[in-house]
Amino acid sequence: MIRRLAPFAIIAGGFLLAFILLSTGPTLEPRPPEAVPPLVRVIEVSAEPVQMTAKTNGTVIPRTQSELVPEVSGRVVGISPDLVSGGFFKAGDLLLEIDPTDYEVQLEQARAGLARARSELDNAERAYARQLDLAERQSTSDAQKDDALNRLRIARASVAEAEALLSRAERDLARTEIVAPYDGRVRSERADLGQFVNRGNPIATIYATDIAEVRLPVNDDVLAFFDVPLTSEKSEISVPVRLSARFAGARQNWEGEIVRTEGEIDPQTRMINLVAQVEAPYEAMDDRAPLAVGLFVDAEILGTTLENIFVLPRSAMQSGVPSGSDLVYVVDAEGRLSFREVAVVRTVGDKVYIASGLQDGERVCISTMDSAVDGMTVRAESATTGQVARS
Repeated sequence: MIRRLAPFAIIAGGFLLAFILLSTGPTLEPRPPEAVPPLVRVIEVSAEPVQMTAKTNGTVIPRTQSELVPEVSGRVVGISPDLVSGGFFKAGDLLLEIDPTDYEVQLEQARAGLARARSELDNAERAYARQLDLAERQSTSDAQKDDALNRLRIARASVAEAEALLSRAERDLARTEIVAPYDGRVRSERADLGQFVNRGNPIATIYATDIAEVRLPVNDDVLAFFDVPLTSEKSEISVPVRLSARFAGARQNWEGEIVRTEGEIDPQTRMINLVAQVEAPYEAMDDRAPLAVGLFVDAEILGTTLENIFVLPRSAMQSGVPSGSDLVYVVDAEGRLSFREVAVVRTVGDKVYIASGLQDGERVCISTMDSAVDGMTVRAESATTGQVARS
């Protein structure tokens, strides 16, 4: 009997012990959960002068390019070793010579024709002078005098015609020698020794090496920060530009300036082209590589310098109310968040340039907050040091 009652006694004792522990244990007081302010990243701002720049790229082209065209026909009897693709030449260099024999003959014929015309003019002048003398003595008729005057006029016209033919023969003979019009380089050539060339058919393409140009497309809104000429008046302000490209196994740099804008906006890209010039692109300067035609270059255009500008990351801009306003969140020393409307002058890449609305030393939130409230408390963490400001 005792064995049967023992398990029940143990269970009853357990319930009794649990009752005693619960009735004599400490009492828990309910507490509401402690509110933890959100953690945001901030940066301390200060105004500074900032030079506006614009980055773009383009291809180097020659400022002056010409088709080398013979003005007379004939067989090529001489050609310069520089008249090859890539060859350099100086202004006045003889590039190509056409057989002058036929043109020398034409020149002699023109000289002979002029001598004959002048002789006939002398005879006509003397004949007319005799007719005038006879007319004064009334020893000739008016018809004879008019005939002598007509022959004099014809002789004068013949001399003028002979002089013109002589001038053309001299020019044709001179044109058998094709000389370089400027210092330049050969882009392509299509003539060789012994080849017969025709008047008016191009034999080479050349370009000047004094100045190279680069067409640089930019958005029209950046023109507000660059003193580039937009009207017919020439600007005396120089707009510097830095060009760079990887060439000859290294990063090369060149200095130039913006000289003009092109006359229209591209209808497809809605961009306007600025034209940069680099002087003496093929001259060696401080181990600088030549700025070869056809090279694709990156460009940085240096614009005006704006004073008292705050530079912030783009993430600092918050959604404004009303929509479209430029807004940032400022965190004070007590960790309170306040909304601040600012004046943005320009946005480039991941940077925003602000002209007004902030003070030096203020902390600006760069974290995105979906449910921010003006005056709310936050925990501020410096974006540069990573330390949390305890407020």
